[in-house]
Amino acid sequence: MHFFAYPQEMSPSSWNRKAPAPPSSVAAGELDVISLGRRVRHLRKAAGLTLDGLSAAVGTAPSQLSLIENGKREPKLGLLQQLAAALNVGIDQLLGAEPPNRRAALEIELERYQRSPLYESLNLPKIRISSRLPMDVLESMVGLQHELERKLNEQIATPEEARRANGELRAMMRERNNYFPEYEAEAQKVLTSVGHTTGPLSQHVIADIAAHLGFSLHHVGDLPHSTRSVTDLKNHRIYLTQNQRTDHDPRSVLLQALGHYVLGHQTPKNYGDFLMQRVATNYFAAALMLPEKATVDFLQKAKQAKEIAVEDIRDAFAVSYETAAHRFTNLATQHLDIRTHFQKTHQSGIIYKAYENDGVTFPQDHTGAIEGQPSCKQWTSRVVFDVADKFRAYNQYTDTPAGTYWCTARTERSANGEFSLSVGVPYAHVKWFRGRDTTERSKSTCPDESCCKRPPASLASEWAGNAWPSARAHSHLLAAMPPGAFPGVDETEVYSFLQAHSGS
Repeated sequence: MHFFAYPQEMSPSSWNRKAPAPPSSVAAGELDVISLGRRVRHLRKAAGLTLDGLSAAVGTAPSQLSLIENGKREPKLGLLQQLAAALNVGIDQLLGAEPPNRRAALEIELERYQRSPLYESLNLPKIRISSRLPMDVLESMVGLQHELERKLNEQIATPEEARRANGELRAMMRERNNYFPEYEAEAQKVLTSVGHTTGPLSQHVIADIAAHLGFSLHHVGDLPHSTRSVTDLKNHRIYLTQNQRTDHDPRSVLLQALGHYVLGHQTPKNYGDFLMQRVATNYFAAALMLPEKATVDFLQKAKQAKEIAVEDIRDAFAVSYETAAHRFTNLATQHLDIRTHFQKTHQSGIIYKAYENDGVTFPQDHTGAIEGQPSCKQWTSRVVFDVADKFRAYNQYTDTPAGTYWCTARTERSANGEFSLSVGVPYAHVKWFRGRDTTERSKSTCPDESCCKRPPASLASEWAGNAWPSARAHSHLLAAMPPGAFPGVDETEVYSFLQAHSGS
């Protein structure tokens, strides 16, 4: 398994630099002609052969061998076998995964860069890579390319790019009904390895999981402020905060950190990759705390009794309401044939998280992003804030242009204010849920602005031109995304933290 690039495998570079492809990386079933060519040249010179000498041995023109060595021609299988015999090596060694030396690795990397779309877009002349090219020039050119890619990666992380990446990710989740069997399988392997079968996932069992994966746990008081956990891959340690005042379940934070390792994540290449990794680790952690089979059995029994309720899932598996709601969306369509939607909305009305595969019409911008958009004031996710009874779930039917939906919602407080968490289904599926007998009903005509964005005519005629509010600036809407592979994380702070704790 792999995680972020190990220190001994990294060039002196930042984690947010786009990691160069390993010299052997190539699409499945495709011959890596650049790497092969450099290996042939190295083996030919090691054998003391000239191009003419090798040409005579294999019966191929020197000019053709030169094209092969420069990665510009793919040899046929027969010629590969002849080359291997002439160079006194096996086919496997000729097609080896590792470059024969540091210089060959740099030559391969520079050649790949010069054939990339990025280099082509710069309209720069190509450097002829030969044995006469000084080693320091090779090092410098590859280093410059690394730095150029790092700068471009930082610049691309704009708010619009982040919204676009979010929209693309949600479309993919909708296509898969928010169900990822590969993550379910990995979670089940881990649970089986520690013998966990039933009941809530205790901190003791989670510690066993960490130990099984080879990690020791360390609770510290100086965790970098921009992180929820830090994983030391050199010493196989996971650092967590001692502070119990957190908006995140400490079990989930640890399981997400382990998820990066189990799922083989590498340093994110862009913001979309970063988001996908977060979805993957959140899913993995939830699949551990609410195992697929046990959760599906629980939900199917509830469906048979027509008593599905998110709070029952929460209580049965000892997780947060939000985790239970998310997990319901993972399994509802795949196992219960129920289409659904989820929404996390701030008390200001702004949507923070959303998912749907039931046709509900969420507000979205031109990029397809829902996060950051105001939710309709008539929806359950907004009305619940004004309900006096915060102990019980609030249920409501809402008639919309896309049809009638039933939703159940609760509110929760966090350091960032009060949020509503709502799960809804089309009217055809409400028969399976507790709370379907509610008499609460509203009507939404959004995205028609007359629904809740435009003031009533009587108010407008009274106050239009006579009001001048001082707006609370939402500075985060104007700011660029924090740069780096892990947005907002201070690289120096994390490395200094690891250095300080490496001897403890």
